[in-house]
Amino acid sequence: MAPSGEAGLRRICAVIDLLLDAVDEETLLPALLPLLLRTVPGDSLTWSTRTPAGRFPVHTPVDLFSPEAVAGFYRHAPADPLFRHTDINGPGVPLRRSDLQSLTEYHRLGTYNEVLGGVHADYQLAMAFPAGWAPTGRRTVCLVVNRSGSDFGQPDLDSAALLRARLSHALDRLAPPPLPQRAALTARESAVLDLLAQGLTDRQIGHRLEVSARTVDKHLEHAYAKLQVHSRVEAAALWQGRPVGTLWQGRPVGS
Repeated sequence: MAPSGEAGLRRICAVIDLLLDAVDEETLLPALLPLLLRTVPGDSLTWSTRTPAGRFPVHTPVDLFSPEAVAGFYRHAPADPLFRHTDINGPGVPLRRSDLQSLTEYHRLGTYNEVLGGVHADYQLAMAFPAGWAPTGRRTVCLVVNRSGSDFGQPDLDSAALLRARLSHALDRLAPPPLPQRAALTARESAVLDLLAQGLTDRQIGHRLEVSARTVDKHLEHAYAKLQVHSRVEAAALWQGRPVGTLWQGRPVGS
């Protein structure tokens, strides 16, 4: 079932193209999840977005688990090694359940007996990655693909690893960090940052605002402190609502 050769490459490219063209998550996810399920072939898939406010899973097919089944899964999840691998303190790299335990050990788990066995998820591949920001803080996504009949192979792991960074980057773009610091800026500091984000120099900004370049530099110094940035590039990116290198990466999964 693993994608290989030209067909596998076409599926990976289709996912990447979809991510590059995406303008919002609301329209992205309905197209993305079935495509991911073809790229890393399986019978079903769970995409669980995690924020400081809670976990928000969606499934393909959409009726895969009832709310009661989801609640049952989370009751037993702390004892499940694959869940721990993709949880907030786990490494989150693509991994098969069979890399962690035998089928016999898996079948003894509460997560299998109460939930996963009912959908014939005898084999699983899971990964987690940073995924932009919610109003309450940094988000991560846990992605799990389920199969019956045969385990995932190395090509599946390779495809998942290739897509993991691209999924994270796309969601960082679609869900940039909030900017609560804007309220602390003065009107003049905001005006300076507007022009800075357009690529103007201090001298050009000063000419526009009819102040000296030294005054512009002072406004930027104060704005940097309020925005918690250290350079023109970081300030411009943040002011435009884009992720700023490591500044907004938060704690990555696995730290």
